[in-house]
Amino acid sequence: MTGVDLAVVPAAGLGTRMRPATRAIPKAMLPVVDRPAVQHVAEEAVRAGVSEVVFIVDPGVGSLIEKHFSEGGLLPGLEDLVIRTVVQDNPGGLGHAVLTARRAIDDRSFFCLLVDNMVRPGADVLPALAAAADGGSVVALREVGPHMLERYGVVIPGARQGSSLDVLGAVEKPGVENAPSNLGLVGRYLFTSEILEALGGLEPGHGGEIQLTDAIDVVARRGRCRGVVGEHDLLDIGIPVGLLEAAVVLGLARPEYRDDLRAILRSVEEQR
Repeated sequence: MTGVDLAVVPAAGLGTRMRPATRAIPKAMLPVVDRPAVQHVAEEAVRAGVSEVVFIVDPGVGSLIEKHFSEGGLLPGLEDLVIRTVVQDNPGGLGHAVLTARRAIDDRSFFCLLVDNMVRPGADVLPALAAAADGGSVVALREVGPHMLERYGVVIPGARQGSSLDVLGAVEKPGVENAPSNLGLVGRYLFTSEILEALGGLEPGHGGEIQLTDAIDVVARRGRCRGVVGEHDLLDIGIPVGLLEAAVVLGLARPEYRDDLRAILRSVEEQR
């Protein structure tokens, strides 16, 4: 257990990278194997000791999420989990989404999990974030290739010891020429409520939106942020090929599906 009992999950957004699948179905409700993305993320949070999850959603989506978690009986393993939804009326960036949940967060520390990114089986990162905390915020990092530096927020690294390091600053989607490192922010965070104060003071940044990376930069420059470099990539289910990969990886990890899925994959490969 991590001692952190709250998780915030930004699950709003148009899901344009997954069109036409997301024309009528919210991206957060797209199934991966036998359950929607929101349930996978909730289960990850519960494994880390979380007892309350706040989903940040588009208008009209909250009722779908609440219905999934409550209708027909409580889901196994999530019986004691409190589910809340907060509506982000207008898309204003990831930072704006988190700030929308300010009242629900209050002054608590919280995990923040992006619903587009899913952990691989046996590779949870939230406990490592909690273990690295020293009273400030902690961010999950991954070494990314040059082509990814225009897609990820990237940190300015400080002193490093093993997989843990000081974060001195952060830049949103800098590109190869302006990147201060190859350590990308990969969608798992442990924040103190200080991040809300930082978000509240921001002007729109990259893309004209309130960027979470810019708030991380603020707290990092105060000496209030650390990072943990993970060994495993998260699964990006916000793109079609990533959703396919996640279905295979998670399907093979499930004993009830493993043998049949392996047989299907072998059969498909043999027919090529």
